[in-house]
Amino acid sequence: MTNLKLLVGTNNPGKIRELGELLADLPVELFGLKGFENVIEPEETGATFLENARLKADSYARQTGFWTLSDDSGLEVEALGGAPGVYSARYAGAAASDAERIAKLLTELVETGDELRRARFVCAMAIADEKGAIKFAAEGICEGKIAENPRGANGFGYDPIFVPDGFTETFGELSSTVKGEISHRARAIKKIMRYLHTFTAL
Repeated sequence: MTNLKLLVGTNNPGKIRELGELLADLPVELFGLKGFENVIEPEETGATFLENARLKADSYARQTGFWTLSDDSGLEVEALGGAPGVYSARYAGAAASDAERIAKLLTELVETGDELRRARFVCAMAIADEKGAIKFAAEGICEGKIAENPRGANGFGYDPIFVPDGFTETFGELSSTVKGEISHRARAIKKIMRYLHTFTAL
């Protein structure tokens, strides 16, 4: 089997650890951007999550010379026309906290008068080779609705207000085990795993 050193386009050790656990059965060595002092974070100019994941994978791979896995994810609320979408992290301003972003979204959703409160989490992932060529990309989606108030302290971002279909608890209340089966990120990484399994088996 082929051992693959794979850069994860993030400085977040928690994300690297989570991906490492999901890919534990594959001959893949994951590492993050820490140690690459001159790497510049690319501007996320894509109109979709997939476009942003691809441009980040391409940029980090070309800057470092390593195979790279990058992702982009966020929340789309039907009554808000798909917002916050690719602007999920910057919805209430670049320096806003998770609580401030959630408060803004809940206020705007109430103003629409929508009672169904339908929403979905989307995660796109892309893998680029050491020259920046995109070798594989995948997307995972988790459908659900927005709770009236934040509940639970698990997860991050909009997790406390998202209730996935088939459940009454929010992502902020559900266990990591359950989220590891149904979340948008879990669904995307399962597709990535199938590609990496084929690639490393060559």
